[in-house]
Amino acid sequence: MSEQTTNNHESGQKATKRREMSRRQFLSYTLGGAGAFMAGGVVIPMLRFAVDPILQPKAEGTFVKVAAVDQITEEPASFSFNVRQVDGWYVSDPTLVAWISKDAQGNIFALSPVCKHLGCAVNWNTNPQYKDQYFCPCHGAHYTKDGLNMAIAPAPLDQFQVEVKEGSVYLGPIIPNERV
Repeated sequence: MSEQTTNNHESGQKATKRREMSRRQFLSYTLGGAGAFMAGGVVIPMLRFAVDPILQPKAEGTFVKVAAVDQITEEPASFSFNVRQVDGWYVSDPTLVAWISKDAQGNIFALSPVCKHLGCAVNWNTNPQYKDQYFCPCHGAHYTKDGLNMAIAPAPLDQFQVEVKEGSVYLGPIIPNERV
């Protein structure tokens, strides 16, 4: 026996057994660590892809040139325009429609054509029973020229933010109707 073991027996101490890592433990730790590293390499890009659009700063509503000021009359007219829309990582250019007219003071305003009852499209002056009003053909809702709901619909038509500059009408985001 070795001298150290003999001394431990003589002094009454137990021999301390040095813990060594077995081959099996070494392989388990090595393969587990490598597997965790590879799983992280796959999961982290997926998480970034899913979370990144949420972390991007929200852009302010931009204004889009829709018509020349001299095209706008007191009679509402329908104008179509495209907007750039970014929804997460999906970019599209949908076509929107606005009913644009002037009020008695000559101020230009634009109303959304979406009925507040069930989301159908309203039209101006298409029903002889409701002369000079917006009318929804789906369920009979009708609105005044300013977008005030007269029947069926629970709320007035929404309006677009309007800017007039350099002889053109620019429309911005849709907001609740402030005219009524």
